[in-house]
Amino acid sequence: MAAPPRSSLYGSDEQDAVDVDLARWLRLTGAVLDDEGVPFDAEVSLIFVDEDTIADLNRRFLDGTGPTDVLAFPIDHEPAPGGRRPDTGGRGPGSPTEADEPPMVLGDVVICPAVAARQAPEHGQVADDEVALLVVHGLLHLLGHDHAEPDAAAAMRRREQELLARHHPERVAAPVPPTGSGS
Repeated sequence: MAAPPRSSLYGSDEQDAVDVDLARWLRLTGAVLDDEGVPFDAEVSLIFVDEDTIADLNRRFLDGTGPTDVLAFPIDHEPAPGGRRPDTGGRGPGSPTEADEPPMVLGDVVICPAVAARQAPEHGQVADDEVALLVVHGLLHLLGHDHAEPDAAAAMRRREQELLARHHPERVAAPVPPTGSGS
């Protein structure tokens, strides 16, 4: 039996340039968080925006110019370890149903589907594959992954491929990492 959907995921499609299957991308988000051992009540927002909005966010927060494909805005500075581990506490069998602490807020992943659709052919894939990559890429950023250094970039790319192979197996081609300045 499949696990119940995470109730702590928020999705919003605030653009109309490209059709977005919000439920599909929220399912992918939940699956990635599960695989990464993120606590079930961790909060994440997945927001699809138009080019003007993402260009504004890129300028305001990253001093970038123009629209980019994905931006990740982590909220909690250090992601808590996932799962129940003997030395890190956490709720387990016999524990009260109410948490003592509020849920961890991971942050927001903001994606521009118009940019994804435009750059997908450059990466040898279709728009859905590009959006799937951007969802995974943004989530990994929220979880502390980065690609500033070559070794970190290679590790992040490997993890993206593993997650996509497991949760987006219908992809057409092996995706190329996002190139946006905000990712």
